[in-house]
Amino acid sequence: MYRKFIVGCLFAVCFFSAAAQPGRWQQRVKYVMDIDMDVQTNRFSGKQKLEYTNHSPDTLAQLFYHVYWNAFQPNSMMDSRSRELGKKIIGNSRPDWDPRVKDRIQKLNENEIGYQKIKWLKMNGVLQQITEHETILEVKLSKPVLPKQKVVLEMEFEAQVPQQVRRSGRDAANGTQFSMAQWYPKLCEYDNDGWHPNPYIAREFYGVWGDFEVNITIDKNYIIGGTGYLTNANQIGYGYENPGTKVVRPAGNKLTWKFTAPNVHDFVWAADADFKHIVKQIKNGPAIHVLYNATPANQRNEDDWKKVAEAAATVLPFIEKNFGAYPYKQYSFIQGGDGGMEYPMATLLNGPGLGTVFHEWMHTWYQMLMGTNESLYAWMDEGFTEFATDRVEYFYKQEIAKQNGKVYTETSLPLYHTANYSNYFGLVKSRLEEPMTTHADHFNTNYAYSIASYSKGAVFLSQLGYIAGEEVRNNILLEYYKQWRFKHPNVNDFIRVAEKVSGLQLDWYKEYWVNGTKTIDYAIDSLWEEGGKSKIRIKRNNEIPMPIDLQLTFKDGTQQLHYVPMYLMFGQKPAENNLQRFVYPAWKWTHPTYVIEFDKRLSELTTVEIDPTQRMADVDRKNNLLELKW
Repeated sequence: MYRKFIVGCLFAVCFFSAAAQPGRWQQRVKYVMDIDMDVQTNRFSGKQKLEYTNHSPDTLAQLFYHVYWNAFQPNSMMDSRSRELGKKIIGNSRPDWDPRVKDRIQKLNENEIGYQKIKWLKMNGVLQQITEHETILEVKLSKPVLPKQKVVLEMEFEAQVPQQVRRSGRDAANGTQFSMAQWYPKLCEYDNDGWHPNPYIAREFYGVWGDFEVNITIDKNYIIGGTGYLTNANQIGYGYENPGTKVVRPAGNKLTWKFTAPNVHDFVWAADADFKHIVKQIKNGPAIHVLYNATPANQRNEDDWKKVAEAAATVLPFIEKNFGAYPYKQYSFIQGGDGGMEYPMATLLNGPGLGTVFHEWMHTWYQMLMGTNESLYAWMDEGFTEFATDRVEYFYKQEIAKQNGKVYTETSLPLYHTANYSNYFGLVKSRLEEPMTTHADHFNTNYAYSIASYSKGAVFLSQLGYIAGEEVRNNILLEYYKQWRFKHPNVNDFIRVAEKVSGLQLDWYKEYWVNGTKTIDYAIDSLWEEGGKSKIRIKRNNEIPMPIDLQLTFKDGTQQLHYVPMYLMFGQKPAENNLQRFVYPAWKWTHPTYVIEFDKRLSELTTVEIDPTQRMADVDRKNNLLELKW
């Protein structure tokens, strides 16, 4: 039985806990929007009613909205920033701009630009003063919103869908006519740090938790996929209707699609007259919707799109076991946009590649459920997702091999994160690295942002498995989900969960790995015999201190693991394998060397290796391995 009762309770519990949690209040919204799309002019008119509950202890004298599509105009901040970054060269030849954007915005003409124009805005029926700051709308309130007060904000707006440049727009290269992301005036988040009116420069979003009712009126021959549940499915049809239902559409040239989405912080949709719609109901789980452009040019990908739904059904049990239950009744994979971009209950995909499919779906957990401020903690969004994607992909390949009577042996756990380690090492070598605390739009290069948020963020979790133990790290992620779903966690929240689950102190890990750009390098320094003991000295060459796994292999084939905790942990990880393990007093980070010892003769030793699982992001692994030829 699917968790209908559990889901309902989960929403209620999360809402009230968010509102009542001491010291960590959250604002709340309820959107009701009606839009009327003109597919000939690529424009629509919209009405928005927004109930806004101020759970903060603060009196709010102003409000801010995002009006994202104003970025798609020549000489906008997005346009200027992209062209300026294009002047920077990474390596010997690659311009640093996003290849999807480049200088394309500068070349848009009047009927290709995007805009969102607010005609008027009222609070509790009273007209308010508004000022447009390109992609941010400032509202100076005639009367402040008091703590614990609920107000009703109403507006009328009109918009022109931009030529598809980045994420949203019309006439995407993949054939989809309307990719409707960041399409509505969206209230900015207000939290413990105040307002977050981040202009739309390039990346990353932050939204207020709430409920959405979205009514989209569009030509009858268009098919829509998006966030939420279609409440008038039996009038719409196109594969959404209940099995056996005879669809009788209302008279007229247009249809109104009515969606509801509970407890989300954004809403996306896409529409095309050539969409083909696949539905797969997962037993005891959600319905998977796949919508792709079925024009002749895309026919060769039809089988791959069908695999998307099957793959989602295959991996969901693994995902829920390791990262937490999926709490909604549907998820949509929709062709549109320019790559892959995540939203609640849906994603826009350029194509059916399963790597991107899994990545975007895992964003459900790391952003759509744990709704961090992506601008400040992009690595907790992209990095955690990248880590989870690696695990899901590995599981899927194993399952497919098993179905074919084979064994998947590409690599062994946990080395499926190899690419992310390699990317991080490349960033260190480039000398372009910046701290992960850098605001997502303020990195000096797109390259540094991408590697820091995706790869270094993924390495953060993989390396946490080295520090605390793989099983402990996995339990940390489940507890993180349990405590912080439907909330806005930050890095301190995650570290506290990790400390409570592991019993270790981990603030030092955040300080070194997140707040700075210092690196790890340990080396085997020397070996000798003394007083009937064989001794090995290990040296820390670089700044970040770490616990040490030192594995010894002897001529008779036996192995030993010598484990040295790091002083600032004030504890040790559990044994992770069946090797004979020797645990040492903690290595104080002020001391550059440490000596371990064993009872066998040195001549019996064949291999000495620091971190044999290669989960520690040591920037010079050549000095981690010593092979002895006696």
